[in-house]
Amino acid sequence: MSEMSSADAQSKPYYDPPQMSEISTITGIFFEPGRTFDDLKRKPRFIVGSVIIALLVTAYGFGLYYKVGDAGMRRVVMEQLDKNAQTQSMSNADKSKAVDLQMTIQTVVRYLLPVFVFISLLIGGLLYFLGGKAFGGTGGFLHGLSVWVYSSIPPTVIGMIGSFIVMAIKSVDEIDVAASQRGLLNANPSFFIDGTAQPVLATVLGTLDIFFIWGWILAAIGLRITNKLSSGSAWGIVIIFAIIGTLFRIIGAIFSGNQT
Repeated sequence: MSEMSSADAQSKPYYDPPQMSEISTITGIFFEPGRTFDDLKRKPRFIVGSVIIALLVTAYGFGLYYKVGDAGMRRVVMEQLDKNAQTQSMSNADKSKAVDLQMTIQTVVRYLLPVFVFISLLIGGLLYFLGGKAFGGTGGFLHGLSVWVYSSIPPTVIGMIGSFIVMAIKSVDEIDVAASQRGLLNANPSFFIDGTAQPVLATVLGTLDIFFIWGWILAAIGLRITNKLSSGSAWGIVIIFAIIGTLFRIIGAIFSGNQT
């Protein structure tokens, strides 16, 4: 019996006790990212951070909807149908049905946003875990998840707060709903071009966003510390996934005709 208990104990990952509470890691990631990731290496945590991100993203989704209104959302969906070569020939009745369907889908998606956020965080954590292992890292899945979540917290918090401020200041006519799904605080060079006329270029320039770069820097620090990687390897992982994410966004811009 004692031998089985010993084997079970050896099979379970051992984490040193954390020196920071999960709440203090939330504030620490803004001002002391190195110390915070050191503590997350001792004991990975992600629950409070994930809840904060999910709440902010969901609040923004509902806030944008109520700012623009049902009529504004319908107008955006109709504009998308008119831009799509496959739906331009549809009759007005068929377009109206398609708009109703899209509005229903958007309503369901808004209420399920927390679920989608948690799923995306789990996928991101898995990617960082696999990337760390591919580069010889020592961290486990929870380390990858902690890095993904905590590197996302500062950009998400500041970006969403800024978006709420912009939302309150701007009139409805000044808000481009199609280009505002990720936020209204434009901190990248795409601000200087017409995203409707050049959606692919706007999407590429949009990746040079201050908030994206902030998150990449934090992720590189986190991967280096939690996985005991060199700075070059940590940045290699971050850049690879950033490029892959950009390619998916470009594909989305090509098919949708909107900046993504």
